[in-house]
Amino acid sequence: MRRTTRHPVKGENSLWRMYDTVSFWKVARNFVVIQMARYTPFVSWKRWMYRHFLGMSVGRTTSFALMVFPDVMFPEKIRVGDNCIIGFNSTILAHEYLIEEYRVGEVVIGNNVLIGANTTILPGVTIGDNAIVSAATLVHKDVPAGAFVGGNPMQMIRMPE
Repeated sequence: MRRTTRHPVKGENSLWRMYDTVSFWKVARNFVVIQMARYTPFVSWKRWMYRHFLGMSVGRTTSFALMVFPDVMFPEKIRVGDNCIIGFNSTILAHEYLIEEYRVGEVVIGNNVLIGANTTILPGVTIGDNAIVSAATLVHKDVPAGAFVGGNPMQMIRMPE
């Protein structure tokens, strides 16, 4: 099971109550910053924007490709190690709103990790150092250090040595 904190809600589905969870102004500001970063061609600028405006922990020489979308509500819960590549159009979520509850969890990506294009990483997941996640993978559970994973559902392609 992923490491998330569960928050039950009564009545309407949890998305109706999202601004009870997080400030509208925080979401609006984060959305603008993320949209600017998605199209910025300079990886150093993206890293700077994510660190300074969103509160993300981003390591040295980590690169976010074009169109990467970090969590708009809880980006401060995302930690990315040194020398990683986050592939084109990938999404990193630190929250999920469900019918009767919402969940929030940290996403931890180790050092020297390669995330392929169009990958979605769900909240509460840890990806170990030197792991490779193939393109179009749904990362719904932890990835061991040195592993090569891929698919939907995510499967182990090569075990760590």
